[in-house]
Amino acid sequence: MSVLYTADCMYVNNQFKKDQGIYVMDGVIKEIGSKYKLLEKYKGIQTVDWKGKALLPGTVNAHNHSFQSLLRGIAVDRPFLEWRDQALYRYTPFLDEEAIYTGALFAFGEMLKYGVTTVSDFFYVHNGGIATDEAVIQAAKDLGIRLVFARTMYDWEGAPASYRETVSEAVSRTRQLAIKYQGDPMVSIQPAPHSPHAASPEMIQAGHRLAKELGTPFHIHVAEETFEVDETLEKYGLRPVHYLDSLGVVDESMIAIHLVWLDDSEIELLGRKKASLAYCPSSNMFLSDGVTRIPDLLQAGVRVSLGSDGACSNNRISIFEEMRMCSLLQKVTRLDGTCINAKQVYDMGTKIGSELLQLPTGEIREGMKADFVTLDLNDLSLSPKSELFANVVYSLQPNAIVDVIVDGKLIVENRKITTIPEKSIVTRVDSLMEKWKSVTN
Repeated sequence: MSVLYTADCMYVNNQFKKDQGIYVMDGVIKEIGSKYKLLEKYKGIQTVDWKGKALLPGTVNAHNHSFQSLLRGIAVDRPFLEWRDQALYRYTPFLDEEAIYTGALFAFGEMLKYGVTTVSDFFYVHNGGIATDEAVIQAAKDLGIRLVFARTMYDWEGAPASYRETVSEAVSRTRQLAIKYQGDPMVSIQPAPHSPHAASPEMIQAGHRLAKELGTPFHIHVAEETFEVDETLEKYGLRPVHYLDSLGVVDESMIAIHLVWLDDSEIELLGRKKASLAYCPSSNMFLSDGVTRIPDLLQAGVRVSLGSDGACSNNRISIFEEMRMCSLLQKVTRLDGTCINAKQVYDMGTKIGSELLQLPTGEIREGMKADFVTLDLNDLSLSPKSELFANVVYSLQPNAIVDVIVDGKLIVENRKITTIPEKSIVTRVDSLMEKWKSVTN
């Protein structure tokens, strides 16, 4: 199917250009240029003219836990371990396939409305198999979001049984899913040993080996909390990044999550080994984790993407929001308004996230997937239009997002999800909450 999209302006080649068009065939961007020339060249094909709108690449959520949207608002204003026990661990026994599917619809639907076209879902409630994994994947397919399924490998005995697997089980099941979805343009499977705290050395190394076998990155939480640093020092005599390096897993395939509590030597090592970061500033603030040293990591050569983390440790799941939070948090922590800029955080939330996840998205460029959003140029949050790029990063409100296209398909049209009605998702969530209320009170 061929479609010609035109808009008043488009973010292409690192700038907004007026009166541009995109020719899309079978979900791939084939040509970009003056809308007048393209309209003349492609007479007769379907044309969508977005007057009064700007067209941008869709954002990339590099780290999320979809089921946690069901727990939003539970155990707020608590220290990390209390939050974990009262929200995550308390409700884990109720997370069957139906609940997981509902939570994924909820999370992915909200993300889509806020301009996320790709999400990496770090998922660990396996319940002894892959049925719940498949429920997340099915929700993504039903809604139409592009999914990286970061299948978590978790064997810490202190965690709920539904999270835990043996090393061989985790490898076998992750490989099984990877084989099944190999070549699927909308689903990628990537290994994700949970963390130095919740995955054994053998599990972490197995996840790294599997990523090499599959040709993918692997994802791992690292140094989110001070207790994790203390634990690796006590058990192994090493700080977290040095411990992981001793296992042979710190390299270009590693996407570390958080990296809050690092010393200078760890930052240097990560840069030298070409590791990457999925940074979740709002979640780190909400859980009072601390502040990741983003300017130092960038200077060392670490590539940085943005994630929302789960909605019960952030409460919003918008990457446009994380762009703003990343910049402001770094500026106020450093007392330096120049330590990071709008272009850097915008790229983190778009093309760098796609590059780290090995996806042909995140930019409006020929050969890339047709994943993009439109913004209402007459929305108050984007005025004055003379400063449009800065306003996208620092002042954009969700109501300015009008349409969302993923893989060339219109998934959100005029602020409404086209695939699964928003009301039906809310009804599912309400019904589930009533069911849980009856068994938790």
